[in-house]
Amino acid sequence: MSAVDGRGIGVTVGNVTGLVARYDQIADFYEQRSGRTVSDPATAALLDLAGDVGGLRLLEVACGQGRVARELARRGAMLTGLDISTALLAKARAYEAAEPLGIRYLHADVTSSGVLEGQVFDGVACNYGLSDIDDLDGLLANVARSLNPGGWFVFSLLHPCFPGWDSDAPSSWPPDQGYHQEGWWLASNTGYRGRVGSSHRMLSTYLNSLTRHGLVLDRAAEPPLSPEMEQRRPPGAVPVPFYFAARCLRQPQPQPQPQPQPGCAPRAHASPAAYVALAEALHVPLITADARVKRSGIARCKVEVFDAHT
Repeated sequence: MSAVDGRGIGVTVGNVTGLVARYDQIADFYEQRSGRTVSDPATAALLDLAGDVGGLRLLEVACGQGRVARELARRGAMLTGLDISTALLAKARAYEAAEPLGIRYLHADVTSSGVLEGQVFDGVACNYGLSDIDDLDGLLANVARSLNPGGWFVFSLLHPCFPGWDSDAPSSWPPDQGYHQEGWWLASNTGYRGRVGSSHRMLSTYLNSLTRHGLVLDRAAEPPLSPEMEQRRPPGAVPVPFYFAARCLRQPQPQPQPQPQPGCAPRAHASPAAYVALAEALHVPLITADARVKRSGIARCKVEVFDAHT
C-alpha cells in the first residue's frame, strides 16, 4: 500500500498507481451532468433504503466526486469513500477541504483481492456504480467481507430492463444484441455510456450474484421518473422501468459444528435415571448420583460419577 495520508487527502490502496480510469477522462462532464444534489429518483431511493445512518460507519464504493458520501456524512454517518478515478477523487477531496465532514477517501480498485482487508463497516452504498464495475463478483466479495453480520448493502442503477427511448436514452443493453447478451458495451450517443460504456447484466444476474455472496435481498424499489425525465419521454412511449434500487443484508456465516471424537457418541442431556443406570452398570456405589460424560485430553471418553452431597 502506498499512501498520502491526511484529512481530506486520502490514501491509495493496492496496485492502482498509473492506472487511467474511464471516468478520469470525463470527470468535468460527469460532475456537470450529475450535479451536487441527491434529489434524483434513484439516489433518493438509495438514501431511503439506507434509513437512519446516524453513528454508523459507512463505505461508499464508486463514490465519484463524493455527492452521496457528503449527504450520508451530513446525516451523521462516519464515511469512507472509495473510487478508482483520481480525477473524481480530487474533486471529492476539494469539496471535503471546503466543507470538512470527516470523510476519508481511498484511491483503490474495489474488485482487488484484499483491498478492504481489516476494515469493517455497518453499511456499504453504491450509487449508479455497479454497471461501471466490470468484475461484479470481485466487488461483492469485498463488500460482503467488509460488512458486519447484519450490515446492509444499498445500491441504485439504471434499470437493467430499461428498453430505451432514443439515442439520448438508449437501452440498458446493446440494441442490436438484446437483453440476454451480457457484457461491456459502448453506446453511440454523447452521454455517459457513449463516453465510458456500461457493463450490462440481467436483473437475475445481479440478484443471484448478491445471494451467492451472502447478501440477501431485504427491500427493493423501482422509483418513477422525475418530472424532467417525464418531459424527455418520447410521444407515444409508454412508462417503463427506468431505475432500480435495493437493500441487501449480509447473512451471518454458519458456525461449524464440533465433530465427536471417534468412539464417542455426541454429548446429550440424559435424565437422572439414565445416570443412575450408568453408575449401576459400572458397579459404582453411590447414595445420590449424578453422572456426566465428558471428553478427556488423555482418554477418548471419560465417565465421572460423584456424590451430589459432597
